[in-house]
Amino acid sequence: MTTYVVLLPGVEDVWERASAEERAAVYARHEEFARLLAERGHRVTGGAELTHSRTTKQVRRDAAGRVVVTDGPFAETAEQLSGFYLVESDDLDDLLHISATLAGSSGDADGVVEVRAAVDHEEGSA
Repeated sequence: MTTYVVLLPGVEDVWERASAEERAAVYARHEEFARLLAERGHRVTGGAELTHSRTTKQVRRDAAGRVVVTDGPFAETAEQLSGFYLVESDDLDDLLHISATLAGSSGDADGVVEVRAAVDHEEGSA
């Protein structure tokens, strides 16, 4: 099986302003996503909803090699990574179809869903 990462970028300000009913509708879509994955033989092995990007800590090294920790996200964009799933699957096409359950329309807090295969460093090694 291949491990895929289903990345969920979202507009954090829209999510923060969402009503309890709007949030419940989004969570219901996630429940439907999980149900469909299980029904069709895909396996969720991990994932999480992430805190707001304002809580981000960045770690880097300066020119002298010292560790520098700063607050906030590097990307100054409206969309930030809001969550992810790790899914094991042998059927990428079906996984993509099911992932559409999580995609919103433009202007939603959750618009595009990105699916990427994880690199398997064990593949081909003896």
